[in-house]
Amino acid sequence: MRSCVSWVVAFAASCALALPASVQPRADSYEHSHGTTAWDDGATKDFIIHNSCNVSETIQLRKGLADAVTLADHAKAHILRWGNSSEHYRKYFGNAASGEAIGYYEKVINGDKGDALFRCDNPDGNCDQPEWGGHWRGENATNETVICPLSYSTRRPLEQLCALGYTVAESESNTYFGSDLLHRLYHMPAFGENHVEHFAEDYAGALELAKTNETYTTHDSDILQYFALDVYAYDIVVPGIGCPGGESPPSNATETPTSTVTSAPDSVTDAPQVGQSSQDSPPVQR
Repeated sequence: MRSCVSWVVAFAASCALALPASVQPRADSYEHSHGTTAWDDGATKDFIIHNSCNVSETIQLRKGLADAVTLADHAKAHILRWGNSSEHYRKYFGNAASGEAIGYYEKVINGDKGDALFRCDNPDGNCDQPEWGGHWRGENATNETVICPLSYSTRRPLEQLCALGYTVAESESNTYFGSDLLHRLYHMPAFGENHVEHFAEDYAGALELAKTNETYTTHDSDILQYFALDVYAYDIVVPGIGCPGGESPPSNATETPTSTVTSAPDSVTDAPQVGQSSQDSPPVQR
């Protein structure tokens, strides 16, 4: 009997040594030395507007930026649905792989917005030039874009897409505040990454590039604008018709438009800095 008791005591002691003193909860991967912090702590999810913009300008800018996100969001959704097989995709991007275009639209939708500032003053004096609607500040401040007073009186809201005689082929790509700001976002490194550039200069140039050198199409600023405008018009605004202008709308059995807006929350070139040269030549209207 004594030997059995001794054996039980010895077994219990060995088990106690094998177990930890207390069960510790699994360390969460979000815990750091300074406390519990989400992986995206400090992210900036909203566009930043400088205090030089008055209340009216701020309201219009926020609406225009929301329109830019709406255009980008549907452009991405169209590509995710059809890949590079839709007629619209091939029209603007040729047979290029779709991942890069999706990525640059996604940057506008969900990219961190902390390194992009929109301002309404005139620090470089470029708003004094006639017919300039705004400009990227370039070497003066790579993360800043100035929106000049002309934009607030000339840019249209996205709700007017395909109205008032607008067509994608024959109207300026900066007719709408949303498409204008989409272009301006891609000039800033936070969104264009110094990779989105002007390889095509206008609508005809965009279509030509898709036919002759598709390598550049998925990071061409104009093409990203034109495609977003065209598919939003065709899929959402006037389903199955759009407002392409200068041609018949694409007909493709694999591409079925929908009248349901996908959820979401430019000028051709930018102004040279005063006293600086620019690779871009100014268009008729900024």
